[in-house]
Amino acid sequence: MGDKGAQDITIDDMQPAVFKSFLHFIYTDSMPSIDDLEDDDKREMVKHLLMAADKYAMEKMKMICEGMLCKSLDVENVATLLALADQHNCSNLKDACVEFMLSSNRMNDVIASQGYVQLKRSSPDIIVDVFERAAKSRKI
Repeated sequence: MGDKGAQDITIDDMQPAVFKSFLHFIYTDSMPSIDDLEDDDKREMVKHLLMAADKYAMEKMKMICEGMLCKSLDVENVATLLALADQHNCSNLKDACVEFMLSSNRMNDVIASQGYVQLKRSSPDIIVDVFERAAKSRKI
């Protein structure tokens, strides 16, 4: 079936496993099974799929990935996921991260995380947004 004049297409910005999962979604309109991956690997795969979905305007896939990441929030990853949400315009994930940080007095643990240190250094405007939301929520 190959065309002798056809050239290979190289995808440099996506890992092969991510590309395979991305194609699976394109052809089936459903997320591939990632149950065989460890929790951290699942989260990494979903993060990469979200980035691909944003880049290639796959809104349904982006929403699904956001939902999956919202369910995986913890003290260690929330700041990193907040930065990802901000970078890729994921308002649902961003709101979930902020709510997670502000609920149940988790802020001290979040501030102690490596992700927060990195977020503070790379995107201080996001930190300002979190604290402004915290201040507004306390006024109510």
